[in-house]
Amino acid sequence: MPAKGTRPRADLDETQSSAWVKDMFSRVAPRYDLVNRILSVQIDRIWRWRTARILKPEIRPTSRVLDLCCGTGDLLAALEAAAPAKYVGADFCFPMLIRTREKSSAPLLEADGLKLPLQDAAIDLITIGFGFRNFVNYQAGLEEMLRVLKPGGRLAILEFTQPPSALVRGFMAGWNRIVMAPIGRLVSGEADAYQYLPDSVSRFPAAPELADMMTKAGYQSVSYLYFDLGIMALHLGSKSNDSAK
Repeated sequence: MPAKGTRPRADLDETQSSAWVKDMFSRVAPRYDLVNRILSVQIDRIWRWRTARILKPEIRPTSRVLDLCCGTGDLLAALEAAAPAKYVGADFCFPMLIRTREKSSAPLLEADGLKLPLQDAAIDLITIGFGFRNFVNYQAGLEEMLRVLKPGGRLAILEFTQPPSALVRGFMAGWNRIVMAPIGRLVSGEADAYQYLPDSVSRFPAAPELADMMTKAGYQSVSYLYFDLGIMALHLGSKSNDSAK
C-alpha cells in the first residue's frame, strides 16, 4: 500500500512532520545547491532541463504556471528559459525562496502545497521538482493541486522513484547510504537532513503506485516517463475538461 505521506520520524503526526521538514529545509538552504551539484555530479540540472523541454509544447505566453515546492528555483529558471509564460514560484520555506529570487524574477509565494492561497481553477500547469515526496499527505496534496488547476490543466511531478531493475535499486541504496548521507552531512553540516533525504526516497511510492494515486485523486491521462535507468520519473496528469472542481 502506498505511503500516506512523508514522516521524518514514526512518532510525528502530520503537523509535526510538516514543521520538521520546513525547519530542515530552512537549515540546509544556504548550501542546498552546492550539495545537490556534488551528489548528482550536475545531473540534477539535466533532469530539470529535460522536464522543461518536455513541457515546452504545452506552455503558451498566456499560460499561468505554478512551480510548487520551487526550492532554490532551478526548475522555475529552466522553465522560464524554455518558454515564456506567467510564472509563479511557491515554497513553504522562506530561506529557499530567498535563493529562488537570485535565479528568477517571477512572483513568489510562501505557501504550503496542502493549502494553496489560490482560487479554484486558476492555474494552467503545476510543476513540482523533487518536492512532492516531502508532502505529509500525498492524497491531500494531489487533491489541492487538482482544485487550483483549470479544466484541462496539467500536473507534472518530477521525483526520485524506485528503479524497476533490482540491480539499479541496489546500487542506489548503496549510493544513498555510503555516499549521499556522509557527503551531505559533511558539506551541509546537517546530519539529520541528509539522513532524512535518502530515507524519504526509499519510502516514496514507486512510479506505478504514484500514477495510481493520481488516477484515484481524479487526474486523467496519467502517465510517467523514467529518466536514467529509472532512478527518476516524470509523472503527468490532466484535470478533466468538464470538471466542476
